[in-house]
Amino acid sequence: MNKLKVSTQIFLYVALILGAVGMLIPFLWMAVTSIKQPGEVFSTSGGIQWIPKHLIWHDAVIDGEKIRAWWGNYPDAWKEVNLFRLYLNSIFVACVGTIGQVGTSIMAAYAFARLQFPGRDRLFLAYLGTMMIPGSVTMIPVFVILKHIGLIDTYSALIIPGMFSAGGTFMLRQFFMSLPAELEDAAKIDGCGYTSILRQVILPLSKPAIATLTTFTFMGFWGNFMWPLVVTISEQIRTLPIGLSYFVGLHLTNYTQLMAASMMVVVPVILLFIFNQRYFVEGIKLSGLGGR
Repeated sequence: MNKLKVSTQIFLYVALILGAVGMLIPFLWMAVTSIKQPGEVFSTSGGIQWIPKHLIWHDAVIDGEKIRAWWGNYPDAWKEVNLFRLYLNSIFVACVGTIGQVGTSIMAAYAFARLQFPGRDRLFLAYLGTMMIPGSVTMIPVFVILKHIGLIDTYSALIIPGMFSAGGTFMLRQFFMSLPAELEDAAKIDGCGYTSILRQVILPLSKPAIATLTTFTFMGFWGNFMWPLVVTISEQIRTLPIGLSYFVGLHLTNYTQLMAASMMVVVPVILLFIFNQRYFVEGIKLSGLGGR
């Protein structure tokens, strides 16, 4: 029995390692390609060339001075499509949108989990039912509404439609319902109202779930391509995913600069995950398990 258990654990570890390596391969190819010359992306046989042939890969122009550096594709990509402006737009949209969605999800989840009012469960079921509607179905009606109120090609069009999430509300509601009701009763005895209970009791105990929702929400805003493409016209408003598409031409794709720009795009997401990882795993385990 012990041998079978050990064999099962070994098999599980090997499977997890192989899965992790498989997931890392695209990222490794992106990192390696970002420091290649354009002619070294693919081999002469048409396959992927993993190892660059030369030690120094690229000519970079820094402050008007031409130098040879392995990281030369990065400043070239930064200037090619004005990534600085796109970065500012993405950071603003992702941060404001994340704060808005997490804030509305917290308030809605607390209302559905703890407050008693007529039709609460039916209203929550109807709100939850919106998760069954594909985003492509609601895209055109939302676009028409924004056009009629004059919000097309504005930051508001990028942020406001994503500030409300049935999925985020559901996740936090399930977490809030797993918290002991006695804590709230004690707070009410001390004279706390609903706002004080939410701020002083519920939120401090819900950091794992909130960190998990924050991570998912930020990644959603940061990597969203279709909606910014639909509602923006000016390049001054557009975000990084659209900027990456500028490297893909009709007849030619600049893979080296595209991968360099992609590496710069994923950095904020990696930093956010590193910052939230101590809460992230715990939030994944706890969210949605409780409830009554």
